[in-house]
This record gives sequence, structure tokens and C-alpha cells, in this order.
Amino acid sequence: MSLYYEAAAVLTNTANIGGSLKSRIYNHKDLKSSPAQIFALVTEASKWSAVLKDVIEKCGLFAEEKKLTPILALLLTHDLLLSKSGVAASANHVLKLAVSRHRARLGAELTKARIRGGHSTLDAFRAVVDGGHLDRDQATPEHGRRHPRWVRVNTLKTTVAEELSTTFAAYKEASDLGEVLAAPGISKLYFADPTIPNLLALPSKVDLSKTQAYLAGRIILQDKASCFPACLLDPRPDHGDVIDGCAAPGNKATHLAAIISQRSSEQKKDTKVIAFERDKARTVTLAKMVNMASADSIVSIKGGSDFLTAQPDSLEFANVGAILLDPSCSGSGIVGRDDTIKMHLPEAMGAKPKSKPNHSKKRKRNDNAARISDTTLQLVLDDSPPEETPVIDNLSERLSALSTFQLRILTHAMQFPQVQRISYSTCSVYCEENESVVFQALCSSIAQERGWKMLDRGDQMDGLKKWEKRGVWDRGELGAEFEAIAERKEHILDACIRCEKGTADGTMGFFVAAFVRDEHALDIQSKTSGKMEQQATRDDTDEEWNGFSDREDAELNGDRNGNNVETRKKSNAKKRKVRGR
Repeated sequence: MSLYYEAAAVLTNTANIGGSLKSRIYNHKDLKSSPAQIFALVTEASKWSAVLKDVIEKCGLFAEEKKLTPILALLLTHDLLLSKSGVAASANHVLKLAVSRHRARLGAELTKARIRGGHSTLDAFRAVVDGGHLDRDQATPEHGRRHPRWVRVNTLKTTVAEELSTTFAAYKEASDLGEVLAAPGISKLYFADPTIPNLLALPSKVDLSKTQAYLAGRIILQDKASCFPACLLDPRPDHGDVIDGCAAPGNKATHLAAIISQRSSEQKKDTKVIAFERDKARTVTLAKMVNMASADSIVSIKGGSDFLTAQPDSLEFANVGAILLDPSCSGSGIVGRDDTIKMHLPEAMGAKPKSKPNHSKKRKRNDNAARISDTTLQLVLDDSPPEETPVIDNLSERLSALSTFQLRILTHAMQFPQVQRISYSTCSVYCEENESVVFQALCSSIAQERGWKMLDRGDQMDGLKKWEKRGVWDRGELGAEFEAIAERKEHILDACIRCEKGTADGTMGFFVAAFVRDEHALDIQSKTSGKMEQQATRDDTDEEWNGFSDREDAELNGDRNGNNVETRKKSNAKKRKVRGR
């Protein structure tokens, strides 16, 4: 019976332990039950929780069984009705007895739920639940479009052809993305994306976390839109090194490494990715990701380092020619994690609301218990962190602060003297963090001095050039600060790329734009830098041959105080002679 108590303790998480569900279970040192058994129980019960919540409440279980908590009731009812081996406890255990004596009523309510959903057998009902087609309110099949599970094949370790013949050997190729979006969640179906190389779309509930390909880093779970920044940056060997200014969790850094590796080998040039991550905890995640993807020979991690403190003129970055920026944002475009499951808990106090509130201390405790039991638990299965944590409260103030930071980091990147390309992206749907930041950056003095402009749509890689959703301006007319580039508004917006969530494209909400240096401005800077270096060399030479001091002159001529006029004349003559050399 420790299985149910331990599973309930993990879900309650009263110790407030961080990390995913899997890490909380497998890192627990004092479990009596098998971690794999606990994980399986929780994940299977969560699949059925929308159905079992309704079954338990209609049965009135809590009215008679005071010892049961909502979580224990859910776990025990799942095993009683749906597990082949039943409740894992001795026949006379108090908790097993608490649910077993209600088997008839619980089973009857489950049968009613099955019939309401139009399923002829329990196995047919189970297939719908396992496929992720269950509507949380009606416990019936859910129709409509789903967000696909995007998989990037890591070309540092394998190829698409190799993975299709091994990891996805049992999968059938779909004719288009729509077929994948409409398919049952666990269908063995794939679609090769035409926009991003080496990217596959699979049905939403396909679990790859236990496959050898995932564990070995041959495949990486990365949303399609998240692949746009590295592809739009389009780093080439002649650009030199690449900086990833906000690198964790590492999807974009390893994507850059894969692109660079392929192109560098073709031209036999050694290029590296310099990955900045100021947060030390996220640096650990970044390092793990880079190592798993076998990108550590290309990616140099600057852990606990803020890109904003990097000195553009430092010799360390003398070979940097491209920068990828994906700074903190509101996360408003995030669809929801593919590896997140929900557990709907039954109402411990009964479904009927109390007619007259009682403000006694005892009733307050009961009301609180009911409120907690009505919670829908969000369970993150593995340790791969999301790109961002969505912002909910004080949105307008947060957007203002975020856009200020985003503009600052973008204009800082523009100060690196050898950089020719910059990509800027957010997983936000708000203009304040996207087009507004782009326009402000273009209007900045550093952009105008260094000749920064947009990477035109016509110059973008083929897949992205054809992407139809472009930049928008949803705040009316441009402000006075944008007057200098107002006539280029439509051209600039056409150079920006947007993704929308919940569409037939199967992406999250995302924005990306790229900047390039005007070639004429680069030539001017190069000539100016050359002249400055020559002038600096002359200045250094003048300082080096500045002659003897008055005291040295005097000593050479037998006058330590340097007061003899003739001595000074001779000294000056010597200075001129030395300079003439």
C-alpha cells in the first residue's frame, strides 16, 4: 500500500521540491516502491482523471469514506476499475477496503461514462483515452486540430534517412501536415517539414522520451517556430564564430552547431558557437543539452555570464560575425508543453455548493480542503525546460520592462565591430516585444552609424522566404521617433516573420527578424579602422622615439641639473638626430 501513499506524496509535493515529475520520483532516495511503478501509476491515472473525477463524485465516495483524499481516491479507483492486477494491497488493508466496498457503484458510473461517450466496449474507451482524444468535461472524443510533436533530427549524430529506417521504421509518411494534426494522438505517422531541414512532425501524444534516439541525443524535441532563428541567421563559415546571447535550454545553440558543423566541414573551416547563459541553474541544463547532442566540440559555454557585459571590442570576440538573440519574453505564444499532463481531482466536499456559509474555524478548514481538492494538477514529465514561462500578472508593466531589456540587448549586439548578421526572436505575440523593438533598434544611433538594416525577405533562406505570415503593426501609426524610417514600414514588416498558434501550420506563437550590415557601411568601417590603426601605430612610434629627458641630456653633458644652455642645445640636436633615424 506504500505505492499509493508515496504516489500521493509526490503529487502533493508538500516539500516543494523543484524539477519534473520524473526527477522528483527517480531522485527520491527513501521510496519503498519502485520509481517506475509510481511513475506508471501517476501517468496512467492522469489519463483517466477527467473520467474518474466524474465517476467518484457521482458515486458519493467521500461522503462515506472520510479517510480518502482526492488524490488517493483517484489512484485507488483507477487500479480498482482499470488495472489488470487491481489494487496493489492486501485484501484487508483499510484503503483497499475503502474503495472495494464501492466497486459496484463505481463500476456502474464508469459504464455510464463509456456509453455517454459512444464506446461499445471498455477497450474502445481505453483506445480513445490512450490516444489523448478525451474531452475533460464530457469525457467524449475531442475533435479538431492538435499541436504536433515536432522532432528535429540532430545531424551532428545521425541523418533523417537513418532515423526513418530505425526509430520511425514503423511510422507511415503523411501526405501533408493536416493529416498529422487530425490523427489520433498516438498514431504512428510522420510528415517531413518542407520549411525547416531535418524536421519531422508527429502526432501530439507520441511518446519518444524512452526511445534510444532521444536518450542518445539523435533526435531533439523542438517546436518548428523555435527552429526559425538559426535558419534565418543562416551562419556561414566566412561569417566566423557565432554568439548565442541567451542560450539555455540549448535547442537553438545545438541547432546552430549542427548547421555550422555541416558547412564548416564542406569548406574545411573551424567555427564555434559561444553560448552565453547568465543563470547558473539554466547553465547546467544548457551543458547537459550540449553534451547529449555531441555539440561540445563546437559550443563553448560561458556559464553564469551575461551577454550584456561582454565587451564588443574584446579580442575574445574578434572572430564573431553573427549573433543569435532569443531574450526573455512574455511567453504569450507558447501553446503548452508536449510533455505536460493534467490530473483532474475529484471534489472532496461534494458537487453541491453550500447554501449558507459558516464562518467557524472548522468550516474554514473544510472549505479550504474543498478548494485544494478541486485543483487540476499540471505535471511536467521530464526535465527539458520550456523556452519561457508565460507572464500572466501586470502584463502591461511587464511588457514595458521586457521590451526595454530586449531593445538593450539587441543594440548591444549591434556594437560588435565584425558582426555582419543578427537574428532576434521571441515566443511572444505582442507587437511591443516584436515589431516595436525592431523599429526602435533600426532608429538607434548605433544602427545608423554601423549601417544595420533588415535582412530582406528576398535574401532569406528558401523555406522562410516562402513563409506567408509576416510582421504586423497593431498599434496604429508609427510614433515620431520612427519618422526617419516610416516610408520603409511595409518593407520592414515584410522582412519580419510571425508564427501563430492554433493554426494549420502547427506552430506556437513566435516572432523572428534578422539584421544585416550594409556592405558600403562595412567598407567605410574597415577603411576607418585601418586608418585608426595606422594613426595609432604612428602615435606609438612617436612616443617610443621621444628623445632623452632634460635630466638625461644634462647627465650626458656633465651637468646633472640641466641648467647649461649649450648643453640643452646639444641635447636637442641629439633628439632631432635620433628622430631622423
